[in-house]
Amino acid sequence: MGELLAEADQAGQVDGLHAVVVVRGGQLLWEHYGTGGDFAWGDSLGVVEFGPTTLHDLRSVTKSVTALLYGIALGERLVPDPAQPLLRQFPEYPDLAADPDRAGLTVAHALTMSLGLDWREDLPYDSPDNGEIAMELAPDRYRYVLERPVVGPPGERWAYCGGATALLGKLIADGTGQVLEAYGWAKLFAPLGVEQFHWMAGDDGVASPASGLRLTPRDLARIGELVLAGGVWAGRRLVPASWISEMLEPRLSTGWSAEYGYHWYLQTVAGHRTASAMGNGGQRLIVLPDLELVVVVTAGNYDDPDQWRTPVAVLEQVVLPALDLA
Repeated sequence: MGELLAEADQAGQVDGLHAVVVVRGGQLLWEHYGTGGDFAWGDSLGVVEFGPTTLHDLRSVTKSVTALLYGIALGERLVPDPAQPLLRQFPEYPDLAADPDRAGLTVAHALTMSLGLDWREDLPYDSPDNGEIAMELAPDRYRYVLERPVVGPPGERWAYCGGATALLGKLIADGTGQVLEAYGWAKLFAPLGVEQFHWMAGDDGVASPASGLRLTPRDLARIGELVLAGGVWAGRRLVPASWISEMLEPRLSTGWSAEYGYHWYLQTVAGHRTASAMGNGGQRLIVLPDLELVVVVTAGNYDDPDQWRTPVAVLEQVVLPALDLA
């Protein structure tokens, strides 16, 4: 894989690449680490020499991890079923619950990012007009999300929305009685053998369910292996099998090549079905069930319109050809 990666690098197809980890059949098959400028959210970390123990921003890959935690909490009957009314879970907003245009909102609409509310995250993340940034600047992030203007019926159209993930994080914290990072450690990271992680928080100290998680690429690959194994790790069930199936069921089109499940992207690459978690800058966790393959890519192309090119090139021009699977 090293030679193919070098060729892709010379062709300018993997700019900004920080790390690649490839696991197949439970075995670490190959890994690569580079050097480059990096950030933790908006804070520059300078030039970083990446390695197996270096934590990396996952950005919106965090959303997919939050979906796993929701499934764990659901299995413990601590959070509402996806079919439950969403505003019923937020009794502090009776005025919103009384709005007939919002009455049909369910937890599933948050899981599928199909709330039918006005939300824009196609703007730079240093702009206060970006939905996620505006949410963090609001005095009450949950009211901010839920009171956004209604632009269509819920469940009909996918629209990228970090606010939807914030609502899920609140349901997890309320239902479990633990802050998100503590529940994540107890129910997911520690059982997977993860020794270090950081979950960045907003100014109020609440960990961001949408973009705050920092893990090593190896540990992110463990999460992929867990999904690949249907929620079982080292003989222990961590996530209900039914949730893994529900989470990875295609439900809505994203408008590009992927469909969307419960906070996971689903598409076919080179004839192989994939389930992916994706984050700003080129962060990827890609699970290919028919190949028993997990591929992790981290990169530093934050806010670059072409950030998708690097992880796509790693998978399609390096990993799959090296395994003679392209």
